[in-house]
Amino acid sequence: MVIAGGAYGIDSAAHRGVLAAGGQTIAVLATGLDRRYPAAHTELLDRIGDTGLLVSELPPGTTPTRERFISRSRLMAALSGGVVIPEAGVRSGSLATVRAAHDLGRSIGAVPGPVTSAVSNGPNQLIKQGVASVVSQASDVIALLDADERADRSVTRSVIGRDFRHATPGGSGLSM
Repeated sequence: MVIAGGAYGIDSAAHRGVLAAGGQTIAVLATGLDRRYPAAHTELLDRIGDTGLLVSELPPGTTPTRERFISRSRLMAALSGGVVIPEAGVRSGSLATVRAAHDLGRSIGAVPGPVTSAVSNGPNQLIKQGVASVVSQASDVIALLDADERADRSVTRSVIGRDFRHATPGGSGLSM
């Protein structure tokens, strides 16, 4: 499952790739569900809605603004098991998704690129800072998501073991 924003570039390439492979994808919109933005992606977004899911936390009729794109980044991070950043300039909105994912404890991966490329600055910086793991092939993404899933299971077992182990039948709390 791929979750992206339906935007130009990598977002639309990811959505199209998943659809071409017969998979499902989620597009998180910075508009109301009745608005297709960018308008040039109306057909793509309609296909996603037919086979996957369109998500928005905004009411119908809402138009996109910078603040709504930032809010969309938060929602994408919350819905995702992990985030991979293939390209991002230093002021890219993708970095807002990384910050939200980091705050939520999600795994983060970044595709390194040439130091001469402006769109490699974001991923290279994330790797340098130790915020992101290097992603150079599909197996790296799978490992990233597996690590995140193992961490989620560990936290769940820890919480269940600590909070519910001594619950008694008929008492206040969950019986195990």
